[in-house]
Order: sequence, then structure tokens, then C-alpha cells
Amino acid sequence: MNNKSGPGLLFVLVCAMGAGPVMNYGLSATSTLIISDFGISEAQFGLLATVCFLSAALSAISLGRLSDRISGRAQLLLIFGGTALALVLMAVSRNYVWLLVAVALAGPAQAISNPTTNRVITHHVEPARRAGWLGIKQSGVQASQLFSSLFFPAAALLAGWRGSAAGAAVVMGALLLYSWNKLPADPPRLPAGGPTAVVGRQPFPPTVWLLAGFALLSGAGMQATNVYLPLFAQREVGFSLLLAGAAAAAAGVVGVASRILWGRRMARGTAVPVLLVTLAVGAIGGAGLLLAAGQTGWPVLLWSGVVLHGATVLGVNVVVMAAVLREVAPERVGAASGVVSLGMYAGFAAGPLAMGLLLQYSGGFLAGWIFVAGGYLLCVVLALVLHRMRLNARTPAGIS
Repeated sequence: MNNKSGPGLLFVLVCAMGAGPVMNYGLSATSTLIISDFGISEAQFGLLATVCFLSAALSAISLGRLSDRISGRAQLLLIFGGTALALVLMAVSRNYVWLLVAVALAGPAQAISNPTTNRVITHHVEPARRAGWLGIKQSGVQASQLFSSLFFPAAALLAGWRGSAAGAAVVMGALLLYSWNKLPADPPRLPAGGPTAVVGRQPFPPTVWLLAGFALLSGAGMQATNVYLPLFAQREVGFSLLLAGAAAAAAGVVGVASRILWGRRMARGTAVPVLLVTLAVGAIGGAGLLLAAGQTGWPVLLWSGVVLHGATVLGVNVVVMAAVLREVAPERVGAASGVVSLGMYAGFAAGPLAMGLLLQYSGGFLAGWIFVAGGYLLCVVLALVLHRMRLNARTPAGIS
């Protein structure tokens, strides 16, 4: 393996995973300011995340295939450069339509992050270390949540929410320069028409599509919670702007630890269906605690729900992505990751939109938390189906 496969490369992967979501987390952390500034409704605010994730979903499969063909540095340019461009447009947007355009530009940067980082791990990390690296690099998304939930509100108090977006764009530029120098050279490519072409024509295993379905349902609940958590904390429990941002940051901190933990559990051989059932059941409990916090106004229930949310549903991606690496040949890791990313980002798009509509037309968050918990319940069903498929397969090729 390449001698650059050390802490520097791992930091690049963490940053590559965290770059794309910065805008969404920043929007969430400054939601009250943006809603007030543009005079938009809660549903219109939810549409921002929906447009971003819909853009990611629509580009996921094509970008996944592209990641198997273009250089790693070109992909870093798409991730960091695309995010920086979107943040600059966010900073200078003067109406809601331009803000929608900005979030749409951020979508592809998120869509290619999993295929890019999974491909780097496949080519530059020893098989025994891959699950652990997956857990750490997936924690980049929650590191992004932590950064954005603290940086955007604090910067907004000094320079407004536009200034916070511009500052985040500068950070993306610095990370691009660092990552460009740290990424190892790409491995030699096989000749056209060789084994890669043959593998490329084969259909994906059914388990890949089942994992995509799990990613869709869990992703809907995950982003419905992430996007509206600060607004929920302020309106239903009486938190200040900074304290609500701290609640979202707390979910990010727990999410970082949980993704590393679940990655280690994968590395130790714990069965994927067992992990997915555990995560889905825990996520239902987290949604229930948030629901109860809204009904009672008790901060302790909100903090408990935030911790359980971070410990469970925020760890789903590392499990499904590690499973994908086991299911397909290295030459198709990018494409298969794109399929699962399609499901994930479709869920990311649907969740905030549904939560926003339920909030606007019901006047509270109760219906939204019931919607989130219902999606997690369906995740339990899919995990049990996956377990049944594994038992029926009775071959080493099944997910384990």
C-alpha cells in the first residue's frame, strides 16, 4: 500500500466527507436568522435542504461512476471547490431563489464524497484496516455538524449569517490546498475492455439495493432531525440561538464517536443486520425522546434525544458503506457507493420537506416526530429482511 496511507490521508478523507454538508448544517444553525431575513415559511426553509439533497440524489449514480474513472485530485476539486462556490453564492444571495441555486450547487459535492473516499480506502488501505478507516472518515459528516453548529452562530453574531458563509468558504479553500498535496497518486488503471469492463456489466447484488433502501428511510429521519433541531429547540423548549446550536453540535460530537465505534464493531465481525436493527431501534427511541421534549418542554428530554440520535442514526452510514465494500469488486466501489448514496440523498431530500410541511400545517413538531419514528420502524423491517436473505444465502459471499 502507498506509504502516504497514514494520519494525513485519513484527515483528508474526514474533511472530504465533511465539506459537502457544511452548507446544510450552517443553514440549520442560523435558521431563525434566515427565515426572518427572507420572510419565508418553515416549509420554504425545509425546501432548501430538499433541493440540496435532491441535487445530490440526481447526480449520485453518475458521479459514482465518474469517480471510478477520474483522478482523485479532480474529485477533491469537485468536493471542496464546489462547496466553496456554493457558500460564496449563499453569502451574496439577495433573495430566496438565489439561495435555492446555492444549495443546489452544494448537492453534487456531497454526492461524490462517499464514492471518492470509499475508492481511496479501497486502493490505499489494507483490507484489515478498512472498516476502521470507514468509521473514522464517515465521522467527518458529524465533525462538519460540530464545526458548523458552533462556527455559523458565532460568526453570525459578529458578521451576520452571510459573513459566516463567506468565512466557511475560506476554510474550504484552505482544506482543498492541504488535501491536494496529501492525496496519494492514483493506482494504474486496467486496459479498456479488460476485467473492469466485464465486472462493470454485471448487476449489483440485491443486498446493495436493500442497503440503499435502508439508507433512504434512515436518511429521511436523520436530516429531518438535523435540519429542524435548532428551530425545534428554540420554539418548543425555549433555547437561545447559541444554545440551540450547541444542541446540534452535541449531536455531532456523539455522532463522531458513534461512527468510529460502529466502524470498530464492523471490523470485529459483528453482522451487518444485527448492527442495523440495533441502530434503527435506538433511533426510534431518540425520536420518541424529542417528541416528549416538545410535549413537556423539558430540556433533559431534548438533550437525551439528541444524544441517542447521535449515537444511533448518525452511525448508519458507516455500516451501510462498509457493507457495500464487502459486496462488490474494487473496480465498482464508486458505482455501488453511488447507488447507496442515491437512496441516502433521496431520503435526505424527503425528510426535511416532509417535516417542514407537517410543521407548517399542523402548527407543531408532534406529527413530524411521528413521521421520523415511522421511518425508523420501517428500517427495522428492512434489517430483518436483510438478515433473512443472509440466512437463505448460506454462502460466504453474503453480508456478514
